[in-house]
Amino acid sequence: MSDQLAALQRKLQHQFANVSLLSRALTHRSFSSDHYERLEFLGDSVLGLAISDLLYQRLRELPEGDLSRIRANLVRQETLHQIAKGLGLSELLKLGEGEMRSGGPKRASILADALEAIIGAVYLDAGYETAQRLVHRFYEGVDINPRMQAIGKDAKTELQEWLQGRKMRLPAYSVVGTIGAAHQQSFDVECVVAEMRLTERGIGGSRRSAEQAAAAAMLQSIKAKETS
Repeated sequence: MSDQLAALQRKLQHQFANVSLLSRALTHRSFSSDHYERLEFLGDSVLGLAISDLLYQRLRELPEGDLSRIRANLVRQETLHQIAKGLGLSELLKLGEGEMRSGGPKRASILADALEAIIGAVYLDAGYETAQRLVHRFYEGVDINPRMQAIGKDAKTELQEWLQGRKMRLPAYSVVGTIGAAHQQSFDVECVVAEMRLTERGIGGSRRSAEQAAAAAMLQSIKAKETS
């Protein structure tokens, strides 16, 4: 495994001072209690900021709404899954036996989460600027242009834009519970729009998909409220 971690660090163009961070970033909760989810949480924020900076610099004429939509497409699960596959993360993930048997090493949600965890690990190991450069390298081959705004919105982006268009604060998402065994765990996420006094829940096989489900439920609730 040490040789594989060394090869991954070469691909990342970052040599870890604390290689245990990288090892944790590749560890699923079905394998160990010392898993990647906290790093994933951190990496998700670092990724969002690094992509926002990239779009701000490259697409200087676009308004905030279009930038938000393009960012949502760049950080969505499918995009992160492809980057993770290019790094060969499937061969490096540490998963429990049940997760291995059920196809975990190739599951898009797990690979996307592990990639975010690696970004979080690099941030802790060497700071934001190093993590930002890593993210920008990940997207070097992506044609980022104004036409990307035509790609459909996901539920979280649509909800964010609806609220921003009405000068309201962004929704708050929090994990309120988990369901099932460790190797087949689902996340129960709560979405709160404080100014409308609305709360909705969503369940998914990853935190990301659960947040999308909660956002979709919130949009339905808002539309129902508007037509009532």
